[in-house]
Amino acid sequence: MSSDAFRRYVVPELPVLLRVARRITGNATDAEDLVQETLLRAYRAVDRFDGRYPRAWLLTILRNTWRNMNRRTRPRLLDAEDDVQLVRAAGADGRSGAEERVVDNMLDVDLATELLDLSNNHRAVVILVDIDGLTYQEAADVLGIPTGTVMSRLHRARKRLRTRFEQRGYRLGVRS
Repeated sequence: MSSDAFRRYVVPELPVLLRVARRITGNATDAEDLVQETLLRAYRAVDRFDGRYPRAWLLTILRNTWRNMNRRTRPRLLDAEDDVQLVRAAGADGRSGAEERVVDNMLDVDLATELLDLSNNHRAVVILVDIDGLTYQEAADVLGIPTGTVMSRLHRARKRLRTRFEQRGYRLGVRS
């Protein structure tokens, strides 16, 4: 029963787990270690899982595993160049054309710079929701905070980013 349930609930969520783990660890090696430990814990607990909301369940395990790992080791801080590379990788969409690549790279660098100016709390929700595509609830589960807090932090962060991009001369569309 365990291996069937594991295949059904866990395997489809591997790309999301890896993406989120890369964001919170800052590098691929630590992300893979975090996901491996998360998968081990999920496998041990899969028989107790009720089958509802597998992504939220797995992200909660990932978050708790990350917290436990950080209790044992000092957190490493990313430098600006690492953050630029993370944002570039997150924004890669495979378009061609030299001009589009130049514009995309300029936007990536500007976005990375502005993300670094956000507080850690605001940056985390922007990355999880706007870059990684998690729902508010999933981001709340990953961060261990209420959904309303995710929403308010995201609103404030987007407002600040919009203001800063407008100051840089970007014209941003207005949502209706």
